[in-house]
Amino acid sequence: MRPTKLIRKLGNRLGLAWWAKVETQSPDVIYWFGPFLTKKSLEGNLEIFLSDLNDEGSKSISHSLVRCKKSEPLTIQ
Repeated sequence: MRPTKLIRKLGNRLGLAWWAKVETQSPDVIYWFGPFLTKKSLEGNLEIFLSDLNDEGSKSISHSLVRCKKSEPLTIQ
């Protein structure tokens, strides 16, 4: 396992990782995007994820940035 991935995994276990909680309507889904070591790295990657959801036809996309410990499931319908 790469050192960066290992550090992200440890950060998540400790509740220090950054996640984006992304909610869409049509379909009604909650996506968890992460983990990231820093809020800045999350923000830098989030636009691509949101753009992909938009391209797939998701409507009313909203998100919040959360520092927490998250496990499966990462998609909730």
